[in-house]
Amino acid sequence: MAPRPAAPIRRVVLAYSGGLDTSVIAKWLESERGLEVVTFTADLGQGEELGPAREKARAMGIPDAHIFIEDLREVFVRDYVFPMMRMNARYEGDYLLGTSIARPLIAKRLVEIARETGADAIAHGATGKGNDQVRFELSAYALDPDIRVIAPWREWDLTSRSALIAWAEAHQIAVPTDKRGESPFSTDANLLHTSSEGKVLEDPWEEVPGYVYSRTVEPEDAPDEAEYVTIDFERGDGVALNGKAMSPANLLAALNEIGRRHGIGRLDLVENRFVGMKSRGMYETPGGEIYARAHRGIEQITLDRGAAHLKDELMPRYAELVYNGLWFSPERGMIQAACDLSQEKVTGTVRLRLYKGLASVVGRRSPHSLYSEAHVTFEDDAGAYDQKDAEGFIKLNALRLRLLARRDR
Repeated sequence: MAPRPAAPIRRVVLAYSGGLDTSVIAKWLESERGLEVVTFTADLGQGEELGPAREKARAMGIPDAHIFIEDLREVFVRDYVFPMMRMNARYEGDYLLGTSIARPLIAKRLVEIARETGADAIAHGATGKGNDQVRFELSAYALDPDIRVIAPWREWDLTSRSALIAWAEAHQIAVPTDKRGESPFSTDANLLHTSSEGKVLEDPWEEVPGYVYSRTVEPEDAPDEAEYVTIDFERGDGVALNGKAMSPANLLAALNEIGRRHGIGRLDLVENRFVGMKSRGMYETPGGEIYARAHRGIEQITLDRGAAHLKDELMPRYAELVYNGLWFSPERGMIQAACDLSQEKVTGTVRLRLYKGLASVVGRRSPHSLYSEAHVTFEDDAGAYDQKDAEGFIKLNALRLRLLARRDR
Protein backbone atom coordinates (compact mmCIF):
# COMPACT_ATOMS: atom_id res chain seq x y z
CA MET A 1 0.00 0.00 0.00
CA ALA A 2 1.45 3.33 -1.08
CA PRO A 3 2.05 5.90 1.69
CA ARG A 4 -0.50 8.65 1.95
CA PRO A 5 0.82 11.88 0.37
CA ALA A 6 1.81 14.54 2.89
CA ALA A 7 -0.61 17.36 3.44
CA PRO A 8 0.46 20.63 1.83
CA ILE A 9 2.47 23.05 3.92
CA ARG A 10 0.53 26.20 4.73
CA ARG A 11 2.47 27.89 7.52
CA VAL A 12 6.20 27.86 8.33
CA VAL A 13 8.32 29.11 11.23
CA LEU A 14 11.53 30.74 10.01
CA ALA A 15 14.71 31.19 12.06
CA TYR A 16 14.98 34.92 11.36
CA SER A 17 17.93 37.20 12.09
CA GLY A 18 16.57 40.30 10.41
CA GLY A 19 19.54 40.31 8.04
CA LEU A 20 19.40 40.37 4.26
CA ASP A 21 19.54 36.60 3.74
CA THR A 22 16.70 35.67 6.09
CA SER A 23 14.64 38.67 4.92
CA VAL A 24 14.90 37.37 1.37
CA ILE A 25 14.00 33.89 2.62
CA ALA A 26 10.91 35.21 4.42
CA LYS A 27 9.67 36.92 1.25
CA TRP A 28 10.63 33.94 -0.93
CA LEU A 29 8.65 31.54 1.28
CA GLU A 30 5.63 33.80 0.89
CA SER A 31 5.89 34.71 -2.80
CA GLU A 32 7.39 31.55 -4.30
CA ARG A 33 5.99 28.89 -2.00
CA GLY A 34 2.75 30.65 -1.06
CA LEU A 35 3.28 30.13 2.66
CA GLU A 36 2.24 32.07 5.72
CA VAL A 37 5.45 32.98 7.55
CA VAL A 38 6.08 33.10 11.30
CA THR A 39 9.46 34.54 12.32
CA PHE A 40 11.54 33.53 15.33
CA THR A 41 14.54 35.57 16.48
CA ALA A 42 16.59 34.37 19.44
CA ASP A 43 18.70 36.64 21.59
CA LEU A 44 21.64 34.41 22.48
CA GLY A 45 23.89 37.32 23.39
CA GLN A 46 25.07 38.07 19.86
CA GLY A 47 25.43 41.73 20.81
CA GLU A 48 22.97 43.08 18.26
CA GLU A 49 19.87 45.17 18.87
CA LEU A 50 16.96 42.88 18.04
CA GLY A 51 14.32 45.59 17.78
CA PRO A 52 15.06 46.11 14.06
CA ALA A 53 14.25 42.44 13.41
CA ARG A 54 10.70 43.09 14.55
CA GLU A 55 10.42 46.21 12.39
CA LYS A 56 11.80 44.42 9.34
CA ALA A 57 9.35 41.54 9.81
CA ARG A 58 6.49 44.02 10.13
CA ALA A 59 7.65 45.83 6.98
CA MET A 60 7.21 42.56 5.08
CA GLY A 61 3.62 42.30 6.26
CA ILE A 62 4.10 39.74 9.00
CA PRO A 63 1.59 40.39 11.82
CA ASP A 64 2.84 40.94 15.37
CA ALA A 65 1.20 37.69 16.49
CA HIS A 66 3.56 35.84 14.14
CA ILE A 67 6.75 37.63 15.21
CA PHE A 68 8.60 35.90 18.05
CA ILE A 69 11.66 37.56 19.62
CA GLU A 70 12.94 35.90 22.79
CA ASP A 71 15.77 36.52 25.23
CA LEU A 72 17.29 33.06 25.68
CA ARG A 73 20.67 34.06 27.10
CA GLU A 74 20.19 32.45 30.51
CA VAL A 75 18.66 29.29 29.05
CA PHE A 76 21.49 29.10 26.53
CA VAL A 77 24.29 29.27 29.08
CA ARG A 78 22.58 27.31 31.88
CA ASP A 79 21.15 24.43 29.84
CA TYR A 80 23.56 24.16 26.94
CA VAL A 81 26.92 25.90 27.48
CA PHE A 82 27.46 24.88 31.11
CA PRO A 83 26.59 21.17 30.58
CA MET A 84 29.03 21.14 27.65
CA MET A 85 31.70 22.86 29.76
CA ARG A 86 31.26 20.24 32.50
CA MET A 87 32.55 17.77 29.91
CA ASN A 88 35.51 20.04 28.98
CA ALA A 89 34.40 19.59 25.37
CA ARG A 90 36.71 20.78 22.60
CA TYR A 91 36.15 19.57 19.03
CA GLU A 92 39.37 18.23 17.52
CA GLY A 93 41.18 19.30 20.66
CA ASP A 94 40.73 23.05 20.22
CA TYR A 95 37.28 24.34 19.25
CA LEU A 96 34.96 25.25 22.14
CA LEU A 97 31.89 24.61 19.93
CA GLY A 98 30.39 28.11 20.14
CA THR A 99 28.29 27.87 16.98
CA SER A 100 27.43 24.18 17.39
CA ILE A 101 25.98 24.50 20.89
CA ALA A 102 23.54 27.28 19.91
CA ARG A 103 21.78 25.32 17.17
CA PRO A 104 19.88 22.77 19.27
CA LEU A 105 18.30 25.53 21.36
CA ILE A 106 17.20 27.46 18.27
CA ALA A 107 15.82 24.29 16.70
CA LYS A 108 13.96 23.43 19.91
CA ARG A 109 12.19 26.78 19.94
CA LEU A 110 11.41 26.55 16.22
CA VAL A 111 9.64 23.24 16.80
CA GLU A 112 7.83 24.54 19.89
CA ILE A 113 6.65 27.69 18.11
CA ALA A 114 5.47 25.58 15.18
CA ARG A 115 3.27 23.65 17.60
CA GLU A 116 2.05 26.84 19.28
CA THR A 117 1.12 28.52 16.00
CA GLY A 118 -0.15 25.49 14.11
CA ALA A 119 2.67 25.66 11.57
CA ASP A 120 3.39 22.67 9.34
CA ALA A 121 7.12 23.28 8.87
CA ILE A 122 10.21 25.14 9.96
CA ALA A 123 12.80 26.88 7.78
CA HIS A 124 16.38 28.04 8.20
CA GLY A 125 18.98 30.01 6.28
CA ALA A 126 21.86 27.54 6.47
CA THR A 127 23.59 26.67 3.21
CA GLY A 128 23.94 23.23 1.67
CA LYS A 129 27.71 23.19 2.28
CA GLY A 130 27.83 23.77 6.00
CA ASN A 131 27.25 22.04 9.29
CA ASP A 132 24.37 24.19 10.49
CA GLN A 133 21.80 22.64 8.14
CA VAL A 134 22.59 19.28 9.73
CA ARG A 135 22.45 20.64 13.28
CA PHE A 136 19.12 22.40 12.82
CA GLU A 137 17.46 19.48 11.12
CA LEU A 138 18.78 16.62 13.24
CA SER A 139 17.68 18.53 16.34
CA ALA A 140 14.26 19.26 14.88
CA TYR A 141 13.61 15.68 13.80
CA ALA A 142 14.72 14.37 17.19
CA LEU A 143 12.10 16.58 18.85
CA ASP A 144 9.33 16.12 16.27
CA PRO A 145 9.78 13.25 13.81
CA ASP A 146 6.95 14.57 11.64
CA ILE A 147 8.17 18.15 11.30
CA ARG A 148 8.76 19.36 7.74
CA VAL A 149 11.89 21.39 6.94
CA ILE A 150 12.42 23.95 4.20
CA ALA A 151 16.01 24.91 3.39
CA PRO A 152 15.87 27.55 0.64
CA TRP A 153 19.59 27.53 -0.06
CA ARG A 154 19.19 23.92 -1.21
CA GLU A 155 16.25 24.78 -3.44
CA TRP A 156 16.42 28.18 -5.06
CA ASP A 157 18.63 29.43 -7.90
CA LEU A 158 19.97 32.49 -6.05
CA THR A 159 23.53 31.22 -6.10
CA SER A 160 25.43 34.50 -5.74
CA ARG A 161 25.36 37.63 -3.59
CA SER A 162 24.47 39.76 -6.63
CA ALA A 163 21.53 37.49 -7.49
CA LEU A 164 20.31 37.70 -3.89
CA ILE A 165 20.50 41.50 -3.91
CA ALA A 166 18.76 41.72 -7.29
CA TRP A 167 15.93 39.50 -6.01
CA ALA A 168 15.63 41.61 -2.86
CA GLU A 169 15.37 44.83 -4.84
CA ALA A 170 12.78 43.33 -7.17
CA HIS A 171 10.63 42.51 -4.13
CA GLN A 172 11.08 45.83 -2.31
CA ILE A 173 13.35 44.47 0.41
CA ALA A 174 15.71 47.13 1.71
CA VAL A 175 19.36 46.32 1.02
CA PRO A 176 21.80 47.99 3.46
CA THR A 177 24.69 49.81 1.85
CA ASP A 178 27.24 47.55 3.54
CA LYS A 179 25.60 44.50 1.93
CA ARG A 180 26.06 45.69 -1.65
CA GLY A 181 29.74 44.85 -1.84
CA GLU A 182 31.25 41.44 -1.30
CA SER A 183 31.72 40.94 2.44
CA PRO A 184 35.36 39.98 3.19
CA PHE A 185 34.17 37.27 5.60
CA SER A 186 31.01 35.98 7.30
CA THR A 187 30.39 35.87 11.04
CA ASP A 188 28.24 34.14 13.61
CA ALA A 189 28.02 35.33 17.20
CA ASN A 190 26.45 34.51 20.54
CA LEU A 191 27.34 34.94 24.20
CA LEU A 192 29.94 32.17 24.00
CA HIS A 193 31.85 33.20 20.89
CA THR A 194 32.21 34.92 17.54
CA SER A 195 33.24 32.88 14.50
CA SER A 196 34.48 34.18 11.17
CA GLU A 197 34.80 32.20 7.94
CA GLY A 198 35.14 32.61 4.20
CA LYS A 199 36.75 34.95 1.66
CA VAL A 200 39.90 36.44 3.23
CA LEU A 201 40.16 33.43 5.56
CA GLU A 202 39.95 30.70 2.95
CA ASP A 203 43.71 30.36 2.36
CA PRO A 204 45.00 28.49 5.44
CA TRP A 205 48.55 29.77 4.81
CA GLU A 206 47.58 33.45 5.13
CA GLU A 207 47.45 34.94 8.62
CA VAL A 208 44.07 36.21 9.80
CA PRO A 209 43.92 39.98 9.12
CA GLY A 210 43.64 42.11 12.21
CA TYR A 211 40.34 43.65 11.13
CA VAL A 212 38.61 40.26 11.38
CA TYR A 213 38.89 40.25 15.18
CA SER A 214 35.93 41.93 16.86
CA ARG A 215 35.86 40.53 20.37
CA THR A 216 39.44 40.68 21.61
CA VAL A 217 42.27 43.19 21.54
CA GLU A 218 45.57 42.20 19.99
CA PRO A 219 47.42 40.32 22.74
CA GLU A 220 50.49 42.56 22.32
CA ASP A 221 48.24 45.59 22.92
CA ALA A 222 46.75 44.08 26.10
CA PRO A 223 47.73 45.55 29.50
CA ASP A 224 51.35 45.09 30.52
CA GLU A 225 50.25 44.05 34.00
CA ALA A 226 48.58 40.70 34.67
CA GLU A 227 45.09 40.55 36.13
CA TYR A 228 44.04 37.91 38.65
CA VAL A 229 40.46 36.61 38.89
CA THR A 230 38.73 33.91 40.88
CA ILE A 231 35.80 31.72 39.78
CA ASP A 232 33.74 29.76 42.30
CA PHE A 233 32.21 26.45 41.23
CA GLU A 234 29.40 24.38 42.70
CA ARG A 235 28.84 20.85 41.39
CA GLY A 236 30.77 21.66 38.22
CA ASP A 237 29.08 24.97 37.35
CA GLY A 238 30.44 28.47 37.82
CA VAL A 239 28.45 30.48 40.37
CA ALA A 240 30.60 33.50 41.27
CA LEU A 241 33.31 35.77 39.84
CA ASN A 242 35.76 37.41 42.24
CA GLY A 243 33.47 36.39 45.09
CA LYS A 244 30.35 37.96 43.58
CA ALA A 245 27.46 35.57 42.89
CA MET A 246 26.28 35.69 39.26
CA SER A 247 23.80 33.92 37.02
CA PRO A 248 25.28 31.75 34.26
CA ALA A 249 24.75 34.33 31.49
CA ASN A 250 26.00 37.23 33.59
CA LEU A 251 29.08 35.27 34.63
CA LEU A 252 29.97 34.45 31.02
CA ALA A 253 29.31 38.04 29.91
CA ALA A 254 31.60 39.39 32.65
CA LEU A 255 34.34 36.93 31.68
CA ASN A 256 33.95 37.99 28.04
CA GLU A 257 34.75 41.58 28.95
CA ILE A 258 37.74 40.60 31.06
CA GLY A 259 39.02 38.26 28.36
CA ARG A 260 38.49 40.90 25.67
CA ARG A 261 40.87 43.38 27.21
CA HIS A 262 43.57 40.73 27.69
CA GLY A 263 43.30 39.31 24.14
CA ILE A 264 42.29 35.85 25.38
CA GLY A 265 40.46 33.18 23.41
CA ARG A 266 41.62 33.55 19.79
CA LEU A 267 41.76 30.38 17.70
CA ASP A 268 42.78 29.94 14.06
CA LEU A 269 41.53 26.46 13.13
CA VAL A 270 41.26 24.20 10.10
CA GLU A 271 38.53 21.76 11.05
CA ASN A 272 36.76 18.77 9.54
CA ARG A 273 33.14 19.60 8.78
CA PHE A 274 30.53 16.89 9.26
CA VAL A 275 29.59 17.15 5.57
CA GLY A 276 33.09 16.01 4.61
CA MET A 277 35.19 19.03 3.67
CA LYS A 278 37.79 20.93 5.64
CA SER A 279 37.20 24.57 6.45
CA ARG A 280 39.27 27.30 8.04
CA GLY A 281 37.70 29.49 10.69
CA MET A 282 38.74 32.08 13.24
CA TYR A 283 37.08 31.84 16.63
CA GLU A 284 37.06 34.29 19.51
CA THR A 285 35.90 32.82 22.82
CA PRO A 286 37.34 35.08 25.52
CA GLY A 287 35.09 34.24 28.46
CA GLY A 288 34.68 30.63 27.42
CA GLU A 289 38.44 30.06 27.31
CA ILE A 290 38.89 31.48 30.81
CA TYR A 291 35.95 29.45 32.13
CA ALA A 292 37.14 26.22 30.48
CA ARG A 293 40.62 26.60 31.98
CA ALA A 294 39.12 27.27 35.40
CA HIS A 295 36.85 24.23 35.23
CA ARG A 296 39.74 21.92 34.47
CA GLY A 297 41.60 23.56 37.33
CA ILE A 298 38.93 22.72 39.91
CA GLU A 299 38.63 19.18 38.54
CA GLN A 300 42.36 18.65 39.05
CA ILE A 301 41.91 18.55 42.82
CA THR A 302 38.37 17.15 43.11
CA LEU A 303 38.16 14.33 40.55
CA ASP A 304 39.63 10.91 41.18
CA ARG A 305 42.15 9.80 38.56
CA GLY A 306 39.86 7.10 37.18
CA ALA A 307 36.94 9.48 36.73
CA ALA A 308 39.13 12.23 35.28
CA HIS A 309 40.78 9.92 32.75
CA LEU A 310 37.47 8.35 31.73
CA LYS A 311 36.05 11.84 31.12
CA ASP A 312 39.06 12.65 28.94
CA GLU A 313 38.45 9.47 26.94
CA LEU A 314 34.76 10.28 26.45
CA MET A 315 35.29 13.97 25.69
CA PRO A 316 36.23 13.67 21.97
CA ARG A 317 33.15 11.54 21.31
CA TYR A 318 30.93 14.02 23.18
CA ALA A 319 32.45 16.99 21.33
CA GLU A 320 31.90 15.26 18.00
CA LEU A 321 28.24 14.62 18.85
CA VAL A 322 27.71 18.30 19.67
CA TYR A 323 29.58 19.41 16.55
CA ASN A 324 27.58 17.05 14.33
CA GLY A 325 24.22 18.23 15.63
CA LEU A 326 23.40 15.24 17.82
CA TRP A 327 22.70 17.12 21.06
CA PHE A 328 19.33 15.39 21.43
CA SER A 329 20.70 11.91 20.71
CA PRO A 330 20.54 9.18 23.37
CA GLU A 331 24.32 8.72 23.30
CA ARG A 332 24.96 12.38 24.12
CA GLY A 333 22.47 12.07 26.99
CA MET A 334 24.23 8.96 28.27
CA ILE A 335 27.64 10.62 28.28
CA GLN A 336 26.14 13.72 29.87
CA ALA A 337 24.65 11.64 32.68
CA ALA A 338 28.04 10.09 33.42
CA CYS A 339 29.69 13.50 33.27
CA ASP A 340 27.15 15.11 35.59
CA LEU A 341 27.59 12.29 38.12
CA SER A 342 31.31 13.04 38.17
CA GLN A 343 30.64 16.67 39.06
CA GLU A 344 28.97 16.08 42.45
CA LYS A 345 32.13 17.08 44.36
CA VAL A 346 33.50 19.56 41.80
CA THR A 347 33.06 22.52 44.13
CA GLY A 348 35.60 25.15 45.10
CA THR A 349 37.52 28.19 43.88
CA VAL A 350 40.05 28.63 41.08
CA ARG A 351 42.41 31.60 40.73
CA LEU A 352 43.65 32.54 37.25
CA ARG A 353 46.32 34.88 35.91
CA LEU A 354 45.35 36.68 32.71
CA TYR A 355 48.15 38.18 30.64
CA LYS A 356 48.50 39.00 26.95
CA GLY A 357 46.39 36.25 25.44
CA LEU A 358 46.93 33.62 28.12
CA ALA A 359 44.65 32.42 30.91
CA SER A 360 46.67 30.37 33.39
CA VAL A 361 45.40 28.56 36.47
CA VAL A 362 47.62 29.59 39.39
CA GLY A 363 45.59 28.41 42.38
CA ARG A 364 42.75 26.06 43.30
CA ARG A 365 41.07 25.02 46.56
CA SER A 366 38.06 22.92 47.48
CA PRO A 367 36.34 21.49 50.56
CA HIS A 368 36.34 18.20 48.61
CA SER A 369 39.99 18.29 47.56
CA LEU A 370 41.75 14.97 47.03
CA TYR A 371 45.15 16.66 47.13
CA SER A 372 47.15 15.52 50.16
CA GLU A 373 50.23 17.54 51.06
CA ALA A 374 51.16 14.86 53.58
CA HIS A 375 51.51 12.30 50.79
CA VAL A 376 53.32 14.38 48.18
CA THR A 377 55.71 16.39 50.36
CA PHE A 378 59.46 16.06 49.82
CA GLU A 379 59.90 16.69 53.53
CA ASP A 380 59.12 14.31 56.41
CA ASP A 381 55.68 12.85 55.72
CA ALA A 382 55.25 11.54 59.29
CA GLY A 383 54.54 8.04 58.05
CA ALA A 384 51.72 8.96 55.66
CA TYR A 385 53.43 7.03 52.86
CA ASP A 386 55.74 4.03 53.15
CA GLN A 387 58.19 4.28 50.27
CA LYS A 388 59.06 0.58 50.59
CA ASP A 389 55.58 -0.23 49.21
CA ALA A 390 56.69 1.07 45.82
CA GLU A 391 59.04 -1.88 45.24
CA GLY A 392 56.28 -4.49 45.13
CA PHE A 393 54.07 -2.17 43.10
CA ILE A 394 56.78 -1.76 40.48
CA LYS A 395 57.60 -5.47 40.33
CA LEU A 396 53.96 -6.43 39.80
CA ASN A 397 53.61 -3.91 37.00
CA ALA A 398 56.90 -5.02 35.48
CA LEU A 399 56.04 -8.74 35.50
CA ARG A 400 54.63 -8.95 31.98
CA LEU A 401 57.40 -6.72 30.61
CA ARG A 402 60.08 -8.98 32.12
CA LEU A 403 58.39 -12.11 30.73
CA LEU A 404 58.31 -10.51 27.28
CA ALA A 405 61.94 -9.49 27.53
CA ARG A 406 63.06 -13.00 28.55
CA ARG A 407 61.13 -14.56 25.68
CA ASP A 408 62.45 -12.17 23.03
CA ARG A 409 66.09 -11.74 24.00
